[in-house]
Amino acid sequence: MSKVWPLVRLGEVLSPIERPVAPVAGNKYRQIGVRLWGEGAYERESIDGSQTNYSTLSRVETNDVIVNKIWARNGSVAVVSNGLSGCYCSAEFPTFQPKYELLEPQWFHWLTKTPPFWQQCDAKSQGTSGKNRIKPEQFLSIVIPLPPLAEQQRIVARIEALAARIAEARGLRAAAMEEIKLTSTLTSNFIFNKKNINTRDTKMSLGNLVDIRAGVTLGRQLTKSTISVPYLRVANVQDGWLDLKLIKEIEVLPEELEKWQLQNGDVLLTEGGDWDKLGRGAIWYGEIPLCIHQNHIFRLRINNPKVIPEFLIAYIRSPIGKEYFQTASKQTTNLASINQKQLKAFEIFCPPLSEQHRIVAYLDSLQAKVDALRAAQEASAAELDALLPAILDKAFRGEL
Repeated sequence: MSKVWPLVRLGEVLSPIERPVAPVAGNKYRQIGVRLWGEGAYERESIDGSQTNYSTLSRVETNDVIVNKIWARNGSVAVVSNGLSGCYCSAEFPTFQPKYELLEPQWFHWLTKTPPFWQQCDAKSQGTSGKNRIKPEQFLSIVIPLPPLAEQQRIVARIEALAARIAEARGLRAAAMEEIKLTSTLTSNFIFNKKNINTRDTKMSLGNLVDIRAGVTLGRQLTKSTISVPYLRVANVQDGWLDLKLIKEIEVLPEELEKWQLQNGDVLLTEGGDWDKLGRGAIWYGEIPLCIHQNHIFRLRINNPKVIPEFLIAYIRSPIGKEYFQTASKQTTNLASINQKQLKAFEIFCPPLSEQHRIVAYLDSLQAKVDALRAAQEASAAELDALLPAILDKAFRGEL
């Protein structure tokens, strides 16, 4: 906290306020909630007066300070914005009104986003683990730095100007990333477009290019001696890449391993899922030894020299592939699945191998640019995320 400004108890600048109403069946009441770690208040779902067990609800107004008794220890304190004025809360959310001649509400709004404030809320909460509620009188005993009102307003204006620039930078970076991703997608879609496919290229069904096999069924009961091996789940197979952060193991018979073990260059496709995501798949490059796959993943192993794995997966993920899968699949509401017979019937125009390699190299170069930009975006996002806490730290030490 500041070594220059006086520290004052919240009880000196906030007054408890209640605007109680008795809920009436048939009337709708907007509800307010408070996020953790100073992330502010938000509007919850409205309820009918008959849906609450509380005999009274309290209406909040702009600039009220609202506290979640249970989660105050985790920074669940906020200043009510204009858009939330007129919402209601229960007695679990005590509210307070600023003394405007002493406290600028936005000064307190930014203060709720700081770790020292959260630490005080935590220290003032009492009770057993999971039941640490803060009482209104305990909340009002918290101390905050309080410069003169004009200084509060000056600093708030400075914080908000810097916060707006941070938000603008985030928006520009996100927009640039989306533009690059869109360019990559449009380029891929242009290459694999029915109008641009060379119909003089060899046309073959998928069944004549690959061997298709489903993987191990989960939950089997095995009585013989088994071995434990890693296996891929549907969640591991994303659209164009493999998410290998969490890999589970499964018991199989030793003689079954060869049947399901993945090999370098295998194409993996999910059997089903969201209708608009059919054709989700990636290539296995031997990332994990002795790895197999579950039965809701199809393993496509190329057995015909007329196609390379990278071209095949790009073709499957293209608008041509997605259109075929969506047309051929069995749909249930917004979910769909495809079987081996339908997969084998999928027809592919296979250009010469040299052309396949050229197309794949071009798409890889685009993807490399997207990946590099994504990495830069993530690094920049981390820097931007760290800026605001640093600004607030300086602000409440009197250095802004």
